[in-house]
Amino acid sequence: MSPLKAWLVAITEPVVVLIDAMAWVLIVSGTVIVFARALRLLLRGNADNVERRDLWLGYGRLLVAGLTVQLAADILESSIYTSWDSIGQLAAIAVIRTFLNYFLERDIQEIRERQRSAALRPNPAAEPPPPPR
Repeated sequence: MSPLKAWLVAITEPVVVLIDAMAWVLIVSGTVIVFARALRLLLRGNADNVERRDLWLGYGRLLVAGLTVQLAADILESSIYTSWDSIGQLAAIAVIRTFLNYFLERDIQEIRERQRSAALRPNPAAEPPPPPR
């Protein structure tokens, strides 16, 4: 191994571990927070669909963020270890992240459209009564 490659490997390995630790913190802390919020909604007993959907969308965002950070670590790792295993792992994480991101964005867009149509829909309770004849 050339001195430059050895230097690159020596620097990249701890950076990859650090980035993986960051992804771990994102995923674990997000899971703990969502678990606590879901438990609170369950115990309260009157959670509506909007609250539940907001909870899961927030969790999805955290998972996508964690997977994105892991993907960055895997890209760095595959630059120093170019084996088929590391390339396969990188491809698997990229596919999972892409699917999660696609469905999350679709859900977010659906919620935005519902909120927009609800805002445009007239509220019958807020309208004044018709004038007497």
